[in-house]
Amino acid sequence: MRHAADSHDLIRVHGARENNLKDVSVEIPKRRLTVFTGVSGSGKSSLVFSTIAAESQRMINETYSAFVQGFMPTLARPEVDVLDGLTTAIIVDQARMGADTRSTVGTATDANAMLRILFSRLGKPHIGGPNAFSFNVPSVSAAGAMTIERGNKTTVRKSFNRLGGMCPRCEGLGKVNDIDLTQLFDDSKSLNEGAITIPGYKVDSWWTVGIFTKSGFLDPDKPIRKYTKKEMQDFLYREPIKVKIENVNLTYEGLVPKIQKSFLSKDRDALQPHIRAFVDRAVTFTVCPDCEGSRLAEAARSCKIKGISIADACAMQISDLAAWVRGLNEPSVGPLLDALAHTLESFDEIGLGYLALDRPSGTLSGGEAQRVKMIRHLGSSLTDVTYVFDEPTTGLHPHDIQRMNGLLLRLRDKGNTVLVVEHKPETIAIGDHVIDLGPGAGTAGGTVCFEGTFDGLRSSDTITGRHLDDRAALKTGVRKPTGRLEVRGAATHNLRDVDVDIPLGVLVAVTGVAGSGKSSLIHGSVAGHDGVVAVDQSQIRGSRRSNPATYTGLLEPIRKAFAKANGVKPALFSANSEGACPTCNGAGVIYTDLGMMAGVATVCEDCEGRRFDASVLEYRLGGRDISEVLAMPVTEAAGFFTEGEARTPAAAAILDRLADVGLGYLSLGQPLTTLSGGERQRLKLAVHMADKGGIYVLDEPTAGLHLADVEQLLGLLDRLVDGGKSVIVIEHHQAVMAHADWIIDLGPGAGHDGGRVVFEGTPADLVAGRPTLTGEHLAAYVGR
Repeated sequence: MRHAADSHDLIRVHGARENNLKDVSVEIPKRRLTVFTGVSGSGKSSLVFSTIAAESQRMINETYSAFVQGFMPTLARPEVDVLDGLTTAIIVDQARMGADTRSTVGTATDANAMLRILFSRLGKPHIGGPNAFSFNVPSVSAAGAMTIERGNKTTVRKSFNRLGGMCPRCEGLGKVNDIDLTQLFDDSKSLNEGAITIPGYKVDSWWTVGIFTKSGFLDPDKPIRKYTKKEMQDFLYREPIKVKIENVNLTYEGLVPKIQKSFLSKDRDALQPHIRAFVDRAVTFTVCPDCEGSRLAEAARSCKIKGISIADACAMQISDLAAWVRGLNEPSVGPLLDALAHTLESFDEIGLGYLALDRPSGTLSGGEAQRVKMIRHLGSSLTDVTYVFDEPTTGLHPHDIQRMNGLLLRLRDKGNTVLVVEHKPETIAIGDHVIDLGPGAGTAGGTVCFEGTFDGLRSSDTITGRHLDDRAALKTGVRKPTGRLEVRGAATHNLRDVDVDIPLGVLVAVTGVAGSGKSSLIHGSVAGHDGVVAVDQSQIRGSRRSNPATYTGLLEPIRKAFAKANGVKPALFSANSEGACPTCNGAGVIYTDLGMMAGVATVCEDCEGRRFDASVLEYRLGGRDISEVLAMPVTEAAGFFTEGEARTPAAAAILDRLADVGLGYLSLGQPLTTLSGGERQRLKLAVHMADKGGIYVLDEPTAGLHLADVEQLLGLLDRLVDGGKSVIVIEHHQAVMAHADWIIDLGPGAGHDGGRVVFEGTPADLVAGRPTLTGEHLAAYVGR
């Protein structure tokens, strides 16, 4: 007789309505690998991440005390009727790793922590404990007297010393900066005249410029060039000091330390574009001359094991470091060596052996960051948990996908439930169970089109089923280049003085295994040139108030058109400005904080979720009010602004670009926070298509794209090239390779086994000769 505990073999979802889901009900088998498919925007992430994983995390959080919950993010219950059979969910998504300049691959994976212990035990000469090898711990010394009141008072002298590994010159950052003071202020003006030229430093802002004008240290009406030596010191370099301004206690400090803390302590890529432009203009970064970029103090670098310092170890390629650790035969630290070797070998197993532990974590791509997060789970003893993966094959060469599939199956075979959102047929094929959502995207999606096996999906009449066996054919003829872009002596990261001529006026695909040097070549030697428009994989940042209309600049011509038609000012037609509903401040919902419990969001009763004041909705353009226009999908809005009273050419041009990248189904006012990863990248591409440049560089534009959408992307690339542009695509998708006019293949391997151009020529030549791994996989793809 079956035990009652064995009857809970399913995760049951009934009536899921998150984002665009339409009362979705599914049963997902536990301890199996389930793959979720469907076009980008069909609701896969809404079901897997926003419903199943979110509810699992919320319920786990509720097991903590009310005190602990007060320090945790509050998660609202997903819009779903029944969620049954959930297990603990571990989410491995593609969110970029923290862009803190102090975070490296080693610190993010605990490999550095184990290395520090190893050197504190075995290193010669012995200099101290693990902190002596940490570039985030400064050396500290203090001395003083302490009075103890116990019976007779006694005074005890105490001294304190802690040896840290931080390089004192660069403070553990590995680089020093030199600030161009002329970019910070205009010395011909006074503070009240707007002398400070740093972004965000406005004269009427009391907490930026105001703290300088009202501190009492400086004359706000005196031109900066007339400051005394003491005033200049106070203005630029004064140490933090408490001051009282308008009965508010504030901290005053010089301008240079102020911008070092606010701008330079963050990773450059994490800064907003206008701040990044200012930093690039005002600051030059050079490798720290004392530690030579290792971030470590001299003492930490002097301690060695078999001639290798911890700085040398962190700079090694991880695959080489793993071999070095395995070669250390020291029984006294045997368990530590085994744990460290296992962690390092996991990097190699997951296809990241080409990285080094000192690589800043903010420089990893989304796919690399996801695989780094996987490492801590590979050796985990946990079973019966739910692992949730978001397109784990992103950024992987076809050669590496087989290895990733093996890792997913290993996690399943340990008795775990594995849920994977994926587009690649090679990974869909290994699923025990497949759930296909659709049929379309946005409002046209949100329903389950198929549940069953991979073979059943292939024979089904769904969009995914029809496109599973799609194969782009090799071109019969390729375009002729109109010129060449010469790259000479490229040596970024692992590149080995690469010389290559990139043809212009054609579609060029740059290929190679992950870590072979593709991004280093293109972003390091091409992207910085004038006339080059680079669309990378960095995330779109936006709050729930941001939407496609605000992000693309579309709202500006729409507001002006409404204002002109009704004889009022444009600010009325912004939900973030004067036109906002006063009850919900233009959010459309009212958020109620319930203390330790999850907050509740309710639709605003006054504006009924439309976000605008009632008086604003009386103004119309072409028979529609502003809330009705923002509710339109892109394709409908394009027709609306093309003809009749609402004709607005500036708006129509932006809408045409959104439709070109396959986002015709998005509504103009949909919050950016609800868009999928693929949708966000295509939104960014649509914005960059307006840039004036002759060369477009695209970094894996097929990331997050369904098989059916890849065909549309190829059409877009063709239109760009036929319109006189040069398009360079860093890509792993064989359909893009087959469609290209020219292929530049890097390799032959990753890390120090790559960094060379192993093939240049047409896709047909690559398939005919099959000189590289890419050639073999492309030949198999096109059936040669």
